[in-house]
This record gives sequence, structure tokens and C-alpha cells, in this order.
Amino acid sequence: MKILALIVVLLPSLLNAQKVIPFVDFNDYFRTFESGSFRQLEFQRIEQFKAGDEAIAYYDNRGNLRIYNGGQPKDVANLLADYQVSDHLITWKIGETLNLWDDGKMQTLTYRCKAYSVKDSIVVFEDERYNTINVYWKDQIYPIKQSTGELSFPKAIGENIVAFKDNGDFFKIFWNGQIYDIDVWVGSIDFACGTDILAYNDPTTRTFAVFENGELLDVEQFFMKKYKAGRGFVVYEDLNGNLIKYQNGAKKTLTNFTATEWEVKDDVVIWFENSFLNMECNGKTWRVCNYVPEDYQLKNNVLAFRNISKGVDVSIDGKTETITNQMDAGYEILGSSVLVKLFNRNFKVFWNGKTYEP
Repeated sequence: MKILALIVVLLPSLLNAQKVIPFVDFNDYFRTFESGSFRQLEFQRIEQFKAGDEAIAYYDNRGNLRIYNGGQPKDVANLLADYQVSDHLITWKIGETLNLWDDGKMQTLTYRCKAYSVKDSIVVFEDERYNTINVYWKDQIYPIKQSTGELSFPKAIGENIVAFKDNGDFFKIFWNGQIYDIDVWVGSIDFACGTDILAYNDPTTRTFAVFENGELLDVEQFFMKKYKAGRGFVVYEDLNGNLIKYQNGAKKTLTNFTATEWEVKDDVVIWFENSFLNMECNGKTWRVCNYVPEDYQLKNNVLAFRNISKGVDVSIDGKTETITNQMDAGYEILGSSVLVKLFNRNFKVFWNGKTYEP
């Protein structure tokens, strides 16, 4: 039982763990940070790379597209491809052929791809062979829309959820391998799509509604002017300017004061009150700093931002730490880690509560 309890406690951090953190150092060596140590991945200059939470894709010096998630890099194409990397998926399109990497498994999704979108756990794509809009999710391809005429590509695509309109103006939701009906409306609806949840103002009932756990639920009896969706929750401003978080049937007021700015991403909510930056993540709320950062990034359970010295700070799990005070250093969140690029093309990695340098 103790082992099971430990797994439950560690599960959120394991889900957001970054396997490999890539960077090109001052010698033009392509290197990675992996579980507390640095590795040189390529010994010759690479052309470009993109990183997700599970893997990275890059072109080596010979023009080969390679995928790496630990172990040995794998060549997937020797031609110029349009490649996209999400947290868990990698696609590459050569001509009209759309291919996919998912947890080490590769497959061709279609040989006649037109438009497509890659998110954390799904790929939405138009297949011109059958004139369909399809969704790839968990090793399966689901056709969600077909037409003999021009197809409209879904505009509301979350990390694992899609809101779309069929040929008869019937709005529907794809989630967890199933299609759910909403209602018939003429025109467009402003859906906020996250992970496992979406929110919208319902034109029929004139209420603010969410789709959660396979159900459509009214959260407020009036339209909300601003709302955003995260990982299993929705944040919105009510008519009195209160900032409210809705999750699993419960509402939580984040602030009674009108927030001058607020943002939602994955597990994180941040908002500004009178120049104070506040953060809420996984039920915990704390004040990050008493100034408005020049810039910031959110991802998973991490906030990284430009501190008052123009260096880089990180806030996670109720704690805020300085990674560097070197002015104008670049930074990026990868998984639950922060990669910082210094002016001399040296790098620092904040991982598991500690800062590492090559």
C-alpha cells in the first residue's frame, strides 16, 4: 500500500517529466540534458530541431530527419518535410503523405493530406481520398466529418478534444473516442478547448456551459465575457469581474478584484492584481512577485518569467527561485524543466528543483 501511495503522489510529476532537453552549445554541438546529466547527441552541426515533452525531432547535417527520445536517434526521412512536434506526438508531411510517431510507433495517417493540426494527444487532419476530417487518438483513426463538397476544418481543437460543425450546422464534440451532440446553430461559436474539457456561451439557453466527463453542464446563468480552458478545468470572469475556476462540478474564486491580466495553460493559472503576480496550480495558490514581469511562459505546472533584474526566475509548487540574473537570457519550458540560454551560448537547466550546467 505504501508503494501504491508513493506512485499516486509522484504521478503528476512523472506525467510532466521531460525525457530529453535539447540545445546547441557555443561549439555548435547538439546536446541534451537527460535525468541530471548532459549528453552530446550529434558531433556535427545540425540544421534545426523541435522539442516536445516526450521526444525531439531534428535534421542532421546530412539532411536526414531524425527522432530521439533516449537511446539511439532514429532516421524517419531523408527528404525535406513539414514536421510538427507536440508534447507527445510527432508528425512529418512529405508531399501529401502525413506520417506519425507516437511513443516509438510509426504509421502513415494518409497519403492525401490537406490541412492538419497536431496537439498533445490528437492529430486532426483532412483526408482528400475520402473527403473526410479525421482524428487520430490512441492508435485509432476516427472519421468525424465527410462531405461531397468543400470541407471546413475545425477551428476549436484542444489537446485531446475537438468541437466541430457538421454539414447541417449541428455542433458536435469529439472526445475520448466518442462523438457527442451539442445543438444546431447558424454561425460560429467561441469554444475554449483544453484537455478533457471545453467551455462556451450557449446561444439556445443563454447560459455559460462546459462539456466535462461526457456531459454538457450549465455553470452560469448568463454569458461570460472571457473564458479559457486548461487541463480539466475552466477559468472565467463573471459579470462582477471575479475570476473563477470551475473543475469537477465545483467553483473556486481566485480573486474578487478585477484582474488586469490573466492566463491559463495546462495546469497553471496566473493573474495580476495591482502589479502583484499570483499563481494557482493543482489547488495551491501563492503570490509569485510584486511586479509585472516583462515576459513570461507557462507550461504544465511551471511558470518561468523575466525577473526584476532582467534575469530568469521559475515558480513551481509554491516556490519561486532564480535561475540566473544575467540580463536578457533566453528561456524555454520543456516538460517541467526550464532551459536558459546565456549570452555566451552556455546553458543552464532547472530540473527537479536544482540548476545544472554543462
